[in-house]
Amino acid sequence: MKTLVSIVSFFVVFGAMAQNVEFTKDNFKDKKDGLKAAIKSIETGDEYFEGMSVLWKDAIPHYLKANEFNPNNAMLNFKLGACYLQSLERNKALGFLEKAYQLNPSVEARLNYYLGQAYHLNYDFDDAIKFYSKYKSVVINNPDPWYRDELDMRIQQCYNGKKIIENPIRVFIDNLGGSINTQYREYGAVISADESVIIFTSRRVGSTGGKIDPTINEHFEDLYISYKQEDGSWSPAENLGDNVNSDDHDAVAAVSADGQRVLIFLGRKNNAGDLYECTLDGDVWSKPESLGKNVNTKEYHESSACYSPDGNTIYFVTNKPGGIGDHDIYMTQRDEKGKWGPATNLGTTINTKYDEEAVYMHPDGKTLYFSSKGHTSIGGYDIFKSVYDEATQSWGTPENLGYPVNTADDDAFFVLSADGKRGYFTSGQQADNKGTLDLYMITFLGPEKPMVLNNEDNLLAEATAPIKERVIAPVVEVKEAQLTILKGLITDFLSKEPLEAQIEIVDNEANQTIATFKSNSKTGRYLVSLPAGKNYGIAVKKDGYLFHSENFDIPATAAFQEVEKNIELKQLAVGSKIVLRNIFFDLDKATLRPESTAELQRLIKLMNDVPTLNIELGGHTDSRGSDSYNMDLSKRRAKAVVDYLTKNGIDAGRLKWEGYGETQLVNKCANGVNCSDEDHQMNRRTEFKVLSF
Repeated sequence: MKTLVSIVSFFVVFGAMAQNVEFTKDNFKDKKDGLKAAIKSIETGDEYFEGMSVLWKDAIPHYLKANEFNPNNAMLNFKLGACYLQSLERNKALGFLEKAYQLNPSVEARLNYYLGQAYHLNYDFDDAIKFYSKYKSVVINNPDPWYRDELDMRIQQCYNGKKIIENPIRVFIDNLGGSINTQYREYGAVISADESVIIFTSRRVGSTGGKIDPTINEHFEDLYISYKQEDGSWSPAENLGDNVNSDDHDAVAAVSADGQRVLIFLGRKNNAGDLYECTLDGDVWSKPESLGKNVNTKEYHESSACYSPDGNTIYFVTNKPGGIGDHDIYMTQRDEKGKWGPATNLGTTINTKYDEEAVYMHPDGKTLYFSSKGHTSIGGYDIFKSVYDEATQSWGTPENLGYPVNTADDDAFFVLSADGKRGYFTSGQQADNKGTLDLYMITFLGPEKPMVLNNEDNLLAEATAPIKERVIAPVVEVKEAQLTILKGLITDFLSKEPLEAQIEIVDNEANQTIATFKSNSKTGRYLVSLPAGKNYGIAVKKDGYLFHSENFDIPATAAFQEVEKNIELKQLAVGSKIVLRNIFFDLDKATLRPESTAELQRLIKLMNDVPTLNIELGGHTDSRGSDSYNMDLSKRRAKAVVDYLTKNGIDAGRLKWEGYGETQLVNKCANGVNCSDEDHQMNRRTEFKVLSF
């Protein structure tokens, strides 16, 4: 009998707790003033709630005031839960939605849908599937296919999530700090190939024009830039300037490998948004220039983009008609006139019937990162990578980067360092957020440091955010990217002043110019990304100077390396010598190899451009072999170069040739003792010397 009484009492109490209480005078006879204020707060909140969902977050403080007065109203709890789902505090939605369901499960048809979302974000995939399925039964007869597609996508994401979070990857995640992040939104970071520059979008106070966007009640977007300092920290972020930023929305989409060009998104008037480019001249950014009609449309949304390492291809996102889904990824290539050609959809391997966004091409030139709601996403946008296969001319199946890099929420705007060890992304879900959205760095594996798995309360391994729990995930192999970053300064040989020079990258085997760049006119700084698998000829040229050449033969299996090479250009003067590093001969022969063509043509152009120039071609060998053999070989090789030039129209009277064998070594490799292959390679060279001009 006592047990029966207890059970009955429990259900009486539970029923009382779960009773829906309306905002009426009968329910609050002794609290008329409080009731009046609560109703006023609801009405104010409803003004936001009845508008676009981006404004729902502004209804929250008004609804909370009413909820303090009466926490047991199903509709108010439903609205609070729905509003929190549209805010950056999505984790607060579930409690209110569960309360609404407890008070009245049929209070609003969308309650099941929002509950599915809230459970999904909380990694409770089974309950999410249950409530998504309930809502699907409600909208199954709706003529708009969006509802069914949306629910099918979310249900599949839950099944994906159940599998993917069982095998988390090991990472640690660090806030980029107060030099970058503020109490406002920072997002969409992009980096130069050597991670020396970071450019991002912010909605902070002090934006150009200082205006508030009335549609979302936040500051307009501007681009900001920060530089990595010697101690590894970031300098205080600076506005990119009035040439780039306007009093409207300006957001960064991409930065070139050398940090000299940026792609930006501009939203203007009735236009959904277009892509523009700005270039850096010294320390001044140019005004934005449209990418043209083959990229931008009048009525549709071109939202994000990135450069290929050589700068000759742009990958971009648009929702123009004819795509596979809503927003798809396309590519366009620069033509001979420097214009962007017709755009090509990347196809069904990359694009799905759902949205793709935030595209990024790694400096290796073959690994594409992007965000998608399709493929094997575990919730919202997930970050994927696909590797292009040159042999088959096709993209590989996109691979989910894994949990906790990808979460049940949206994960986008991901970029990866050239060595593949660090990623940069945007998050509003971390414990140490300085604002509503902050920028973070992900380190994959990395040095010994406590590694934690992602959860909403404990994700960061930082001294400022003590770790309460340590969970070590299985070690995963982090493969370094296969590319070489070549960077340095270009200066005048005598004055040491920085020079703006043209840098030409040639595929020696194909005898094809891959790309051209310029060093910065104020600093002389340059940077190029050289994906593995090619024999590169690099020529640095400037009017009034002798060109400088370098050779990088990078095997397809070569590991990541960063090479710093400062280049001093010599003015055209009698006695000046230049090493022709991209002239190649067959082993122990004086036969010019085809890979030498680009360098020889470069020399021919110089001779034609300066018709009074007379030069000597000198051949040099390493210290291995007999003196007489080396002297003879070097003479024959110098003669072979002269013969090529004369056959291509250069007057033989302007050319002399000489063989120096091993008599003018550039290092201490005499007799070949204690010398590496690289040391010997430096001595095996062809030079030309200016005799007169």
